[in-house]
Amino acid sequence: MYDCIIVGAGPAGGTAAYHLSKLGRSVLILEKEALPRYKPCGGGVSPFIAQWFDFDFSPAISVKADTIRCTWKMGDAIEVSLETSEPVWLVRRNVFDHFIVQQAQKQGAELRDNTEVIGIEFKSDHWQVNTKNGFFQGRYIIAADGASGRMAKWLGFKDRLRRLAGALEAEAPAKVDRTNVIDLEFGIVRNGYAWNFPKADGYSIGVGTFMGGKAQNLKKIIDEYGKSFNLNLSTCQQYAYALCLWNGEQTLHTTNAVLAGEAACVVDPMTAEGIRPSIFSGLKASVAIDEALGGNINALENYSNTINTEWGADMAWAAKVAGLFYRFPSIGYKVGVKRPSGPQIMGKILTGQLRYSDVAGRAIQRLTSFNS
Repeated sequence: MYDCIIVGAGPAGGTAAYHLSKLGRSVLILEKEALPRYKPCGGGVSPFIAQWFDFDFSPAISVKADTIRCTWKMGDAIEVSLETSEPVWLVRRNVFDHFIVQQAQKQGAELRDNTEVIGIEFKSDHWQVNTKNGFFQGRYIIAADGASGRMAKWLGFKDRLRRLAGALEAEAPAKVDRTNVIDLEFGIVRNGYAWNFPKADGYSIGVGTFMGGKAQNLKKIIDEYGKSFNLNLSTCQQYAYALCLWNGEQTLHTTNAVLAGEAACVVDPMTAEGIRPSIFSGLKASVAIDEALGGNINALENYSNTINTEWGADMAWAAKVAGLFYRFPSIGYKVGVKRPSGPQIMGKILTGQLRYSDVAGRAIQRLTSFNS
């Protein structure tokens, strides 16, 4: 009987496992893939997360980017060096996710990878988690199995407040000229943007659309974007995946269980940043489970409230900015991104030095005044 079974070994699951194990709780991580496993993702990580851990992330960081270059229809470029205390971390998710899980294992967490969950049952005071490799029992569950996971449905979360978005990404092994530069392109895709995040051994190039609308040929768009870097992405493996964007306050707990990471729909609706909010939710989930194990009957409800207030409230501002920016992207580029302060603000949000609530009022005023 484990104190907690965590389903999913991504940033949320790994973080929760690390902190719960460090608190002396018995933890089992179940992961359907064999670790380390590939995960399509740009891999931009805010160095802000370092404050939530007591170990050095250096082994898991591929490169650090201190410059953002933005373009409109692959022209009209602006390049800005970030005035941040620490550059944006760029990581390979197979390395980064596994690294966090390994730190959890050092604290005593057990890992069973290559173990797919096929169902769950509540047994009066604990959960039985059924897998293809047998069943396991835990007093609590953290469901951290991602945007396409089944745990939320099995736990009874049938109507989560979320906005489903789509992304397509290609991994291009290549000689990287400038590993310190993040490229963002705002004009070639509707209701989203394209990105090029360098790594030490190549590029993660992707395109995402976050606000719905008419269907777009993302494969054609990403291939054209790759050509601007002299890359033939049609010869690279391409990965399509779903994103669960935050779409309003919601309940994230049920009987002896909570949702974390993309299963909790915590992805930023403006930038589609998912790693930092997933780690934040994993951290707060670990606190809630520890308190519940200690007898606090309100601990899981407090978890929902914490995510809604400490993350969701700022995401409400992000959604307002996104709604205006992606509705009028050419104007947003001119009055927001093209201003030298625009990429600086974007960088400070990505690195955790600013919140949307700090800047949204002025951004919304500029966007609306230009359109009126």
